[in-house]
Amino acid sequence: MDEDSKPLLGSVRAGEYYTDSLDPKQRRPFHVEPRNIVGDDTQERVSAEAAALSSRVHYYGRLTASSDRLLVPPDHVIPSPEEIYIYSPLGTAFKVQGGDSTAKNPSIVTIFAIWNTMMGTSILSMPWGIKQAGFTLGIIIIVLMGLLTLYCCYRVLKSTKSIPYVDTSDWEFPDVCKYYFGGFGKWSSLVFSLVSLIGAMVIYWVLMSNFLFNTGKFIYNYVHNVSTSDGFGTNGTDRVICPYPNLDPDGNRTLQYYASENSTGQMFDRWWSKTNTIPFYLIVLLLPLLNFRSASFFARFTFLGTLSVVYLIFLVTYKAIRLGFHLEFHWFDSSMFFVPEFRSLFPQLSGVLTLAFFIHNCIITLMKNNRHQENNVRDLSLAYLLVGLTYLYVGVLIFAAFPSPPLSKDCIEPNFLDNFPSSDVLVFVARTCLLFQMTTVYPLLGYLVRVQLMGQIFGDHYPGFLHVFILNILVVGAGVLMARFYPNIGSIIRYSGAICGLALVFVLPSLIHMISLKRRGELRWPSAVFHGFLILLGVANLFGQFFM
Repeated sequence: MDEDSKPLLGSVRAGEYYTDSLDPKQRRPFHVEPRNIVGDDTQERVSAEAAALSSRVHYYGRLTASSDRLLVPPDHVIPSPEEIYIYSPLGTAFKVQGGDSTAKNPSIVTIFAIWNTMMGTSILSMPWGIKQAGFTLGIIIIVLMGLLTLYCCYRVLKSTKSIPYVDTSDWEFPDVCKYYFGGFGKWSSLVFSLVSLIGAMVIYWVLMSNFLFNTGKFIYNYVHNVSTSDGFGTNGTDRVICPYPNLDPDGNRTLQYYASENSTGQMFDRWWSKTNTIPFYLIVLLLPLLNFRSASFFARFTFLGTLSVVYLIFLVTYKAIRLGFHLEFHWFDSSMFFVPEFRSLFPQLSGVLTLAFFIHNCIITLMKNNRHQENNVRDLSLAYLLVGLTYLYVGVLIFAAFPSPPLSKDCIEPNFLDNFPSSDVLVFVARTCLLFQMTTVYPLLGYLVRVQLMGQIFGDHYPGFLHVFILNILVVGAGVLMARFYPNIGSIIRYSGAICGLALVFVLPSLIHMISLKRRGELRWPSAVFHGFLILLGVANLFGQFFM
């Protein structure tokens, strides 16, 4: 039997057949001998129904050519799931008991698993993104991007169900892309998936350099009793700083409206620099971890991501209560302390949100473990609602609580923790927790990059130490270069988000859905116009990162 006929009808072993239907769940192995069918007892029992059923399946097997799909056994010939038997070489067939033994998760666990997977470094850039788009327009864009990415994720989730005559129960989205577009679809989905993973690793390297620098500075100041008194806030313990005061292109604002941290020791500043030395120190710690064959040890610490997000929500709430709200609405014109409500830089926020709402490359895997498959769409929608509310909560509260005056809203950094001095104890705890969490997640991301790339090129996840070491050197080098010369996580997030989102969020799901509708003769012009608009939106989102 040729390879193409295996998913259809043919002899896998003596007397064993596979059935196929439009529902992939109906495909199952089946064999019944006309004798020696036993139930719970050990007595031999002859079943006339079983004998007739076996004869019909054998008849279809002899009648059907290996490439013919028209004579696949119809569903009424195939027994129901509770009547499936496993054939024994000893001449008996035992009924399968208990169904699928794979552990399934309830809906609440599935929803929070999706929430925890999507909650990443993008949450630190939400206040900056709202500042770039304007307060009112920023909120609107978060809601709209959440709805659009949810719909595209829904299309990815349903993509395997639209393929007839093929068992897609074990397929992932790259397999669907390969089915519709051949090798180009397979490799394009792989490349853009690697862009998202490597982009995340670069962002992690920049943030770990930032957190390690501020953690070391806090410890140094505490040990040497160095006091930093610059900053603005409700009191000395709730200070807010503007690290880079030269933000006004017209140069009309004076430095009295800005504050930064005092310098520590000259020797310490030379050897403990955020961009000059710290990115290289991390190589000693992280490069050996990337060469492990398995990342199972680090997977045990993934719960730290949830704890970090919960602590960030607490920190944001506490700071907002202490600082109060500072809002003033200027719809199209900026003032000395406030940005307009609608700004032309809004594509920067949409680029960040594309990565912030990105889970499309693993949503099929996450949903396979849902106990009630009929609730997949509802659970996915609730997870996106929870993610969107979390982003809105953090972004809106930090933007609103930022003290203007005396500081300008333009001071909000791509990592909002940079607006708090290293001497802030609560922020020190947040940075330390995030540093430890990212140290454990970074090898996991590297492992995923290795598995996807090496598996496709060499057919082996670990083809050799030299291959893996060269790959890790390239990935680490990208992180070091960005942390050294361009440590702006907001821009890194929006560029990587717009690039991977173009293919995996907007283009491929829309094209696959339109092609599947056309093959069934169900494609109508409203659907074609809407999905064509989604593709154009993804293209515009990418180009907007370079021109805005």
